[in-house]
Amino acid sequence: MKCTRIGCSGQISDGYCNVCGMPPREAAQTPSGRGIPGHVPTLKPSGPCQMPDCRGRIVDGYCDTCGSPAGATPPSAALGATTSRIGTVSLGSARVGTDVTRSRLADTRRAAGHLGAGYTTIPPEPVVDPQSAILKNPEVPEDKRFCPHCEAKVGRSTKDSPGRVEGYCPSCRKPFSFTPKLSKGDIVAGQYEVKGCLAHGGMGWIYLATDRNVSDRWVVLKGLLNVGDEASMQAAMTEQRFLATVQHPLIVEIYNFVTHEGGAYIVMEFVGGRSIKQILKARMEAAKGVYDPLPVEHALAYVLEILPAMSYLHNQGLLYCDFKPDNLMHLQDSVKLIDLGGVRPIDDDDSVIFGTVGYQAPEVSTQGCTITSDVYTVGRTLLICCAEVKGYQTTYKTSLPPIEEIPIFAQYDSIYRLIAKACATNASDRFQSMDEMRHQMLGVLREAVAITRGTAATTSAPSDLFEAPTVVSDVFTWKHLPKLKPEPSDPGLVMLASIDPSMEPRARYQALLNSPTKTQEVQLALCLAAIENGVPDTVTSTVSEILTQDPWEWRAAWIEGLAALNTADWTKAQSCFNAVYGQIPGELAPKFALAVACEMGGELEIAEQLYHICSVTDGAYVAGAAFGLARVRAKKTGSSNDPRRVLDALDLVPTTSGGWSQSRRLAASYLTQAGQGLPDLVRAYEAIRSAGANTEDRLKQELEIFQRVLPLVSLANRKAARGATIPMIGEVPITKADVRAKLETILRQQATLEHDPAKRAALIDQANSLRKWSIL
Repeated sequence: MKCTRIGCSGQISDGYCNVCGMPPREAAQTPSGRGIPGHVPTLKPSGPCQMPDCRGRIVDGYCDTCGSPAGATPPSAALGATTSRIGTVSLGSARVGTDVTRSRLADTRRAAGHLGAGYTTIPPEPVVDPQSAILKNPEVPEDKRFCPHCEAKVGRSTKDSPGRVEGYCPSCRKPFSFTPKLSKGDIVAGQYEVKGCLAHGGMGWIYLATDRNVSDRWVVLKGLLNVGDEASMQAAMTEQRFLATVQHPLIVEIYNFVTHEGGAYIVMEFVGGRSIKQILKARMEAAKGVYDPLPVEHALAYVLEILPAMSYLHNQGLLYCDFKPDNLMHLQDSVKLIDLGGVRPIDDDDSVIFGTVGYQAPEVSTQGCTITSDVYTVGRTLLICCAEVKGYQTTYKTSLPPIEEIPIFAQYDSIYRLIAKACATNASDRFQSMDEMRHQMLGVLREAVAITRGTAATTSAPSDLFEAPTVVSDVFTWKHLPKLKPEPSDPGLVMLASIDPSMEPRARYQALLNSPTKTQEVQLALCLAAIENGVPDTVTSTVSEILTQDPWEWRAAWIEGLAALNTADWTKAQSCFNAVYGQIPGELAPKFALAVACEMGGELEIAEQLYHICSVTDGAYVAGAAFGLARVRAKKTGSSNDPRRVLDALDLVPTTSGGWSQSRRLAASYLTQAGQGLPDLVRAYEAIRSAGANTEDRLKQELEIFQRVLPLVSLANRKAARGATIPMIGEVPITKADVRAKLETILRQQATLEHDPAKRAALIDQANSLRKWSIL
């Protein structure tokens, strides 16, 4: 059966497309509502996708373009509840300080079923022959033997005896067993023929088998640690109740739950790829024992692709609890979440929690699992995939190592911010949903790929949170920063729309101040009007009201940053924008704003780094970032003697930008004032001629260029006397007579444009002084 997804050439096999992973029409499942366990929205069988910037349609419960489930709300509505303030981070731009905030979402694009979301490419993983995955000698190494109840070391060798594979834990006195209970040829439940052991997981041995009742398809049997262990049996029975309802193309499918000779087994589909842990292990072996993490963009792509599956579980009222590289499989051109042994209902406070040291959130042992503890495991997995973290299960099992120990944090600041937020010690400081994290991760992936590429961006991904910045080449004010997009659901937008946009600023401020409507959008608009009218007390009191209502509202910190820019309080502006950056690390707007604040405050190295990131990541930011780079480089010591790096920055401005003409004028100015000899003056003349400047500005610049050329004429003529070709500047030969004649022409043209008689006479006198004398 051919896949029905638009543009997909795959075939339906075992219930899902073998290329894009989408289910057929008859197997489509209707996911439950997001965020609130047990809430099921009314879903349309088809229709346009509701996610921003997506042109897809809902087919069989999922968007055929971005992969979002039917009924998914736009990112701007996916705010999580939080209860405490966030602390300070310190890396690169982060060293300027930070403050309070919480995240909203920014949406870009996602190509479901194709790793890399269109930004990077990961080679497909060949399908593994099931029989080749069978272990020849199924044993659990001694250093991997831990009590399933208290995690104490068990089964270890001593001087007097070898390590035991079965026995009782000396700490909690409960039984343990690492012996496979099934052998090749065993028939389980009269249906499943065992072929061998595949691995040993957190809840026991995992076996490969064939289903004799369904065309001998390959299946996996997952057994318990101990047949007589009541806690493990309870966990298995819990899985039996709800795991059969879990159906998502990115999650391993549970077929059945059976018993055999006193043992209980879950029957699930065989996923014939490699886990991320196996991929990391293979990379390490290829590097001769040296840990070789995944390329940053690959690590982001893998984790990013599986987040919709995690969201699906949360929408179903379930928690995964044990996410780690072992449980993320790469199969062909997609990924799949395996091992549902730790999955539990959100409201389950009684059953045994299965997790892994180094990945489990610190509060789980005392407060249980939550959506934010799942977010924590995702952040830790991303960390381990893209960096070597020595002691991640000991010294740093619930914290991040020092920044200097993780090289990628210095190269990719946004990845540090993303992981730091996901793995915050306080659960309220993390991303509050997988959707929230996914949208920020998309932006970080796009940025990471752009940094690796290193060239100016030619495409743009519109933000759901900010407008594009205003292109400014010289004096920058708070008004030129990207503007906040309004929250579409805010009822105060009706009142704001009623205010005449041409209203005088003071009158607008009074109208907002006296408005009976006090929604957040109205409060933010009042703050902007107060900044414009120079009323700092109103800004302070209104921001305080916003933060009282929601201590994590990052837009309050954004407003404070704008106010600080307006009063030249660079340190506070840096702190505020840095805080926003930490909460929405996938957005460029806070990076751009922080770059401006750092430039104004003399933090030129940080400003240059941030402007560069903006210029290579998004086409809408290239021109503004290029001008910022040029200003910063011009201010740095030594740039006056070498304008090349300033010119390189100005050359980033695309010809399609409204700032193109100004970039050419600035380039001509830099070359004229800081150039090194005739070649730079020739380039300056070419730049001003191509700038499209008005006649008055062009003549002024040309006059300065030829005034600097005149003293260099003698050198050019001496070279010409030795047989070299006389150099040209545009159409003018660089000889004393020709340059003087050009200067005379420019002055006379300027005189015709001058309205002041005295100034016009002075220009004519200057022109006459350059004219060759004639003897009558």
